Amino acid sequence: MTSLVERPAVRRAGVLVLQNLAVAACYYAGGRLGLLKALVVEGAVVSPIWPPTGIALAALLLLGPQIWPGIALGALLIVEHISHPLQPSAVGILVGNTVAPLCAYALLRAVRFRNELDRVRDGMALVFLGALGGMLVSATAGVGQLLARRQIHASDFWAVWSSWWAGDALGVLVVTPVLLILWYAHRPFGWGRWPEALALAACTALVAPLAATSDLSLLFLAYPLLIWAAVRFQLTGAALCALFVSVVTAIAAADGVGPFRGHSQLGVMINLQAFNGSVALTALLLGALVAEQRAMRLRVEQAVAELAEVVERLAPGGSAGQRRPPDGG
Repeated sequence: MTSLVERPAVRRAGVLVLQNLAVAACYYAGGRLGLLKALVVEGAVVSPIWPPTGIALAALLLLGPQIWPGIALGALLIVEHISHPLQPSAVGILVGNTVAPLCAYALLRAVRFRNELDRVRDGMALVFLGALGGMLVSATAGVGQLLARRQIHASDFWAVWSSWWAGDALGVLVVTPVLLILWYAHRPFGWGRWPEALALAACTALVAPLAATSDLSLLFLAYPLLIWAAVRFQLTGAALCALFVSVVTAIAAADGVGPFRGHSQLGVMINLQAFNGSVALTALLLGALVAEQRAMRLRVEQAVAELAEVVERLAPGGSAGQRRPPDGG
């Protein structure tokens, strides 16, 4: 009997260990990708988009807070990769990168956030609580540790802090919605919509690199694509479009081409974060708004259909009327 009771517990523990290892691996892979095009702001290495924050928050939302050891392990591997051998100054960065997603998760659960992102309030919560609010912890802990170890000057604190915070927040805004969408993946539209979807993908693949590398300041061309994606394909299209645009723009900024040519590293980071932040906000909020309006329309149509059925049954000559016994004389 004892063995029968222990088997489910052992199985659950094994699944939890595998989940933590998978999260750690994804966190580490996301960190390595984020470091490929990192920028140096006032002597500190900062990623314009830090995917691990989005991966960590998505893992917490989907798998629960018991996944935090995997986040901590992934953060430890990234910190060890950056500062090999591991430096004492890395402790604050490790703690901040682990605690920040947990804080964001707690804030989102406190306001009854839904992972489907089918309400505007969920989009607003992810922006202001999950991204802008929760990532204050990682930026403050990381940059504070650098300042305490005299690796940056006090006069450079706010420049490094704002860049760090924006990169972590963008990781949540750009990566978390895509992972949530993939988790609940289903065919979002009929086969008749695939030609339009392919046309949107082709336009995005052509216009986004052109806008990001052209010296004519054409970054505004991304917004019609985002609106097209959100209106026609809801959050699925908007999130994927925003991810592609943000990555292409970050690569252009790291290479110093297009509208980012001739600016200082801090200027490049400010311009990039302002653009990518507005892209992520537009995609997330517009996609959630369209999804909410569509769900409301479907509920209204269902209510109208049910009401019509009730009226038909109660009307003279309807099915309900036909079941009534004839009047006797």
